[in-house]
Amino acid sequence: MPLTIWCNGKFDDAATRILIEGTQAHTVIWGADRSNNVLQAGKPDPTTAQADVLFGQPAITDCLASKKVRWIEVNSAGYGRFDTAEFKEAMRERGTAFTNASEVFADPCAQHVMAMMLALGRNLLPSHRDQLTDHSWHYEARRYHATLLTGQTVLMLGYGAIGRRLAELLAPFGVTIYAVRRQTKSEPGVRIIAEDKLSSVLGEADHVVNILPDNASTHRFVNARRLSCVKRGARFYNVGRGSTVDDQALIESLLSGRLGHAYLDVFDPEPLAPDHPLWTTPNCYVTPHTAGGRRDQDEALVKHFLANLALFARGAKSLTDRVV
Repeated sequence: MPLTIWCNGKFDDAATRILIEGTQAHTVIWGADRSNNVLQAGKPDPTTAQADVLFGQPAITDCLASKKVRWIEVNSAGYGRFDTAEFKEAMRERGTAFTNASEVFADPCAQHVMAMMLALGRNLLPSHRDQLTDHSWHYEARRYHATLLTGQTVLMLGYGAIGRRLAELLAPFGVTIYAVRRQTKSEPGVRIIAEDKLSSVLGEADHVVNILPDNASTHRFVNARRLSCVKRGARFYNVGRGSTVDDQALIESLLSGRLGHAYLDVFDPEPLAPDHPLWTTPNCYVTPHTAGGRRDQDEALVKHFLANLALFARGAKSLTDRVV
């Protein structure tokens, strides 16, 4: 049966052609305020009331007000604005499916973390700094202070699509992997722990990887108390959301030497202000929210949606990255 699909995503020409070709059996309504920023909340749009399906970043008020919508897919991994009991219960009561695009961003985020783990361990960043500055030859400091990822312990805060992919990439190194998440059901190769066990595991981890989403329960989850429990010299990575970390506590942990290094890709707010102390804190490395980036992002998002559309059109319940 033909569906009416509303979309406010702004995609490149190739991805737009794929979306148009893939929805020929249906009607597409383009939102008045289209954006290519998957982190930006959509503005209210009355045309959503005509749609069976919403794709992009619809306004929450439109999602809740619509009597017709049967499926919503956000073109992002994060869905913090929608991650409330009120919203989820409303979707369940109406039988409206809600999906995100975690699988599109899982591999790039996982590879980004792996790249930084290896770069820090092999002293690539200070060597690059030497090349850009005084061309000094720090043979002993770089060679004899390099570390191996092999056999180390990694703790993930949050465990979804990104965490699963990172665990796969880490497997050849024989690391021990712990993960904290809401559901404590077992996972192959990963030791899932409850939040009340976190403090003890923090003392074992060589690497703490924050993949937490932005919601009421994760606000400033990484705080002074938890950072005081980390193994001295451990490395911290954040590819989740900036709101989950207390920046001042993180800075103090780096300055004291409790944390050995921090690699940060997300901040609160963004962009990170040019005069923010994180830019110049020793052993802190910053990238501008690029961990999920991939040059084929638009095409991957559209293909993810079209694959789910094919499932949804034939009545399947098991949509990829289904949240509700």
